[in-house]
Amino acid sequence: MNRMFRVLGFWTGIFAVMFFLGGMKDASLLFFGQTIFFVFLSYLNLTERMYIYIFGAYLTVFFAGFTYYSIFIMTPGGGTH
Repeated sequence: MNRMFRVLGFWTGIFAVMFFLGGMKDASLLFFGQTIFFVFLSYLNLTERMYIYIFGAYLTVFFAGFTYYSIFIMTPGGGTH
């Protein structure tokens, strides 16, 4: 299970670099933070149950934050047209 957190760290690192190259500095910092978080957790050698609990807590916080953002902050049709 710790290897899967390294895989998550790898992919969030890839996304962070792509966001950075695309000029999206805030998103790249968020994904760099997630990369550090996942790689750090992967080297703790926790039990599989603990990794599942941590991932479930991570998903809960993410979905709550994304729902709050998409309902209260995001402007519909807020493109640069």
